[in-house]
Amino acid sequence: MGSDLRRKPARTLRVLEALGADIITLQEADKRLPPRPAALPVHLVEDHGWHVVPLGGAGSLGWHGNAMLHRDTVHLHRFDRLTLPGLEPRGAVLAEFDTDLGRLRVVGAHLGLLAQWRRRQLHALMRQTAPRDPVPTIWAGDFNDWDRGPLLDRAAPAMRFLPPRPSFPAPAPVAPLDRIALSPDLRALAYDVHDKRPAKTASDHLAVWADITRV
Repeated sequence: MGSDLRRKPARTLRVLEALGADIITLQEADKRLPPRPAALPVHLVEDHGWHVVPLGGAGSLGWHGNAMLHRDTVHLHRFDRLTLPGLEPRGAVLAEFDTDLGRLRVVGAHLGLLAQWRRRQLHALMRQTAPRDPVPTIWAGDFNDWDRGPLLDRAAPAMRFLPPRPSFPAPAPVAPLDRIALSPDLRALAYDVHDKRPAKTASDHLAVWADITRV
């Protein structure tokens, strides 16, 4: 839903196109009420050259609103849904891709509004990803952390969060809610918030992007 309270999927796709990304994570990609149909129609996404990681069902784009898209430049290897604790329903999605950098694991998440639950959700992400094969990993999504404080770093010491950039609310951002974190074997060549038109009206959050390489 745009900051102008209008739903325009084509406008959202213009923002995604402008990012020039190989992999995209989305939050609130499905409408809230069952059967949770996609807010960004799958056929329209595919018409623009994106592949949808098949995390949803019955017309949904993702899992608990989290979705992932990728270009032909990377190849999907596997994917999974992750359940997160919380008073409100929360989840995360995981996908592994074969890329020019080798195998890459990407986790998309939308954490809760309360700090105590965000901490538990970060711990749950660590528990559910740690037993897997060691693969360079990116976390990306809406971490709902208003404070710019150490909560994220302390709760997930195996990941390094990139410096906060204000991304919410999109018309005049003050809060760095949308973040990207990297495992130690990755680094960001560049990282910023995308605020070019029509980003400030396409969503109530601005997109955050990073250009990643191996260490």
